[in-house]
Amino acid sequence: MAFYRPDEAMVSILEALVERLELEGRPGLGTQLSITWLRYRSSLIDQGAGLEPSAFWGLPVSGASWGGSRQRYPASVVKLVYAVAVEAWLQQQLLEDGPELRRAMADMIRDSSNDATGLLVDLLSGTTSGPDLPAPRLAAWQAQRQLVNAWLAGLGWAEWSGCNACQKTWGDGPFGRERQFYGAAVDNRNRLSSDATARLLHGLLAGTLVSPPACARLRDLLDRSLDPADREADPENQVDGFLGEGLPEGARLWSKAGWMSQARHDAAYVEAEGQAPFLLVVFSEGAERAADGALLPAIARTLSVSPVD
Repeated sequence: MAFYRPDEAMVSILEALVERLELEGRPGLGTQLSITWLRYRSSLIDQGAGLEPSAFWGLPVSGASWGGSRQRYPASVVKLVYAVAVEAWLQQQLLEDGPELRRAMADMIRDSSNDATGLLVDLLSGTTSGPDLPAPRLAAWQAQRQLVNAWLAGLGWAEWSGCNACQKTWGDGPFGRERQFYGAAVDNRNRLSSDATARLLHGLLAGTLVSPPACARLRDLLDRSLDPADREADPENQVDGFLGEGLPEGARLWSKAGWMSQARHDAAYVEAEGQAPFLLVVFSEGAERAADGALLPAIARTLSVSPVD
């Protein structure tokens, strides 16, 4: 069972939106798209900080999804998973905190650095990249690289079933033992669903994943400026061409985008005066969708003002 309660009005709005966007010149969009949309009566920020986890996860949440359980390649949205895992490892004293770790965390989330991500995946798993490994050593190395997956599976979330977060992110692709780890058919790629990503972001923003101070640090990294001057100064701002571009003036945005040749994704939480706070995760796949900088803003523009009670 999903952690949110499907709302019939929201489901109808979402279905009509996908149909309209497809008719506007995006044939096949319905199969290329996954959306999870949650709405709140009040701010989600620190909502779970004073509650036992079971009490927080029992709170009613209204939502809707389109293909929300389908696993897709998450591109850089997976960095959100690794950031939460780093804070969980620190809480268990499995990592040593310090300026270099914090620099890597900031660069991974704020700037979507693949180099910083590679370092953090190494720290989380106790592995390093390098040349091919013989079978026995490769098996041990691969087991270490499953530690984040094992931790997430231990949370007991139904949404995590079928997902996979064990690979680094790349500019040119994996080589050596990293390529071995992908498998001959490249079937060990990272995989996330919009539902699983939404649950992770929901728990993070509410302060109930790891500790409230750790969640606050992560929120600070996810905070995006919608100021036009800030966006112009940073062409890779993770706002333009993504959900943030479609938000009303004065909105607050916390998000992590993902973009590569075959994907354009975003995971966001939004608060705007006079509107219900909402969480929105959109995954879109294929070369056409990756090049479609108008799609995600159009989705956010519609859903941010939808009149749902």
